[in-house]
Amino acid sequence: MKKILLSSVALLGFTAGAMAADLPSRVAPVPVVAAAPIFTWTGFYVGVNAGYGWNANDNIVINGVVYDLDSDGGFLGGAQAGFNYQMGSFVVGLEGDIQWVDLGDDDRYNTVLGYYDRGSDDWFSTVRARAGVAFDRALIYATGGFAFTDGNSGWTLGGGIEYAFTNNLTAKVEGLYVNLDGDNDRFGVVGYDNDLEFGLVRAGLNFKFGTY
Repeated sequence: MKKILLSSVALLGFTAGAMAADLPSRVAPVPVVAAAPIFTWTGFYVGVNAGYGWNANDNIVINGVVYDLDSDGGFLGGAQAGFNYQMGSFVVGLEGDIQWVDLGDDDRYNTVLGYYDRGSDDWFSTVRARAGVAFDRALIYATGGFAFTDGNSGWTLGGGIEYAFTNNLTAKVEGLYVNLDGDNDRFGVVGYDNDLEFGLVRAGLNFKFGTY
């Protein structure tokens, strides 16, 4: 009888242990923390800019004779819009801008040659490709493309650096060289060369659309 009782107690204990093992664990689950999104330069953006421009060619040529004019420089400001696409560390994009510019007023009448000359326009615009390398929130890039103003067109080339202070707000410093073919017939003078060349340095602020 004693053996039967001991066996029953052992069997009961084994059964209780097995049932306890099948019960769900009361240990709290490990919380899942979502990883912070990685910043990307991909997206559309708009912005404003301001800076300084200077006339890089203060000469005019008439029938092979070079006439030296005053070198001019002044304030410029405007707006830009564009799109970037990031592939790994490489960023490519397209940007367009329109600028108001004051490079000085060269209007003068030459009593010998009989013409007025104006060495600058009040505005210009560019459409440029951009390509660069991103170091997380910093972007170093080269840029170049088409430039135009009143009746004149040409090309531009430059580069800059841009930094994202937040996921949507970036700031840049950029330098460009702009070469515009002037209207050689605007004064009715044979052999007149009125090309406009100038450089500029500007700082800009962009708002990038998107969550990150």
